[in-house]
Amino acid sequence: MKATLLRMGTLLVLGSFIVSCAKQDDIKPDDLQVVSQSADATRDANLAMGNPSGAVASTSYPSNYLLTKTQYTLSYNRDQGKPNWVSWHLSSAWLGSTARQDNFAADATLPSGWYRVGSTSYSGSGFDRGHNCPSADRTGSVADNSATFLMTNMMPQAPNNNQQTWANLENYCRTLVNQGSELYIIAGSYGRGGTGSNGYVTTIDAGRITVPSNCWKVIVVLPQGSSDASRVTSSTRVIAVNMPNTNSISTSWGSYRTTVDAIESATGYNILSAVSSTVQATIESRVDSGPTS
Repeated sequence: MKATLLRMGTLLVLGSFIVSCAKQDDIKPDDLQVVSQSADATRDANLAMGNPSGAVASTSYPSNYLLTKTQYTLSYNRDQGKPNWVSWHLSSAWLGSTARQDNFAADATLPSGWYRVGSTSYSGSGFDRGHNCPSADRTGSVADNSATFLMTNMMPQAPNNNQQTWANLENYCRTLVNQGSELYIIAGSYGRGGTGSNGYVTTIDAGRITVPSNCWKVIVVLPQGSSDASRVTSSTRVIAVNMPNTNSISTSWGSYRTTVDAIESATGYNILSAVSSTVQATIESRVDSGPTS
C-alpha cells in the first residue's frame, strides 16, 4: 500500500509540473539543457563584433536607441515597441544553475515619456514573447536571467517559430559552447506582418508593437581566446539564418540558412563592422554548411 501511495504521489507531482509548463507558452526546450563550464572561459564585450545600425543612446534617435546592459546590448525601436537587434557574447562563463525566472517586465531604463511594453502586452495576440537573447544563455545569476525577461528583449514571434525552430538553434548554440567554443550572436527582426496562432496581423497591443515578417540571427563561432574581433578570419564559421515569422515554419533551423550579406541587404545594417573588411567580404557571402546538431 505504501509503495502504491508513493507512486501515486510521484505521478501527481509530475503531472502538476507538466501542467504548469503547458500554461507558459514562452517556455522552450532549450531552457532544460545543461552546459558545462570551462575554467578558461571569460565574459567578453557583448558588442565586440560591432554596432550593426550605429545606434546611439540619444532620444533624438527613437527608432535606433542604444541600450547597454551587462547581459546584452541592443538597438531599440520606440515606434515599433521592440528591438531592431540584440547582440551578446556567449561562453560557459555566462552559464550556471540559475532557474528560469519568468519575470517578464517593462524596461524602466527607457527614456521618460516613452511607451513601455508590459508583461501582458502580448496577451491574446497569438504571438509569443520571443526572446532575442535567450533566458538559457544567461543562467549565471538571478540578475542575469531576469535581464533577459525585460520586454525590450522581446519580439512578437509565432509560437511554432519561437518554441521549435528558433529554440532548436538556441540549443545548438549552447551545444557549440559545450564543445569549447565561444560565440558572438546578433539577432533581430524586420518587416511588418506575421502569422501567429490567431492568424496574420501587422501589429498588436493597439498598434503599439509591430509584428515582424522575419526573424534573423548571425552567429560567429570562435575557439576560446581574447581580442575576438581580430581573431575572425576567412575560415571562421559564421551561421546566418532568416526565418519567416509564421506558425507553418519547418522545425529544422538549418533549412533557413542564408548569408550575412542577404540579412544586411534586408535590414540596411553592417552586422560585423568590427571585423576586417577583407574578412567580412568572404565570411558574409558564404552560406554555412556545417552540422545542425
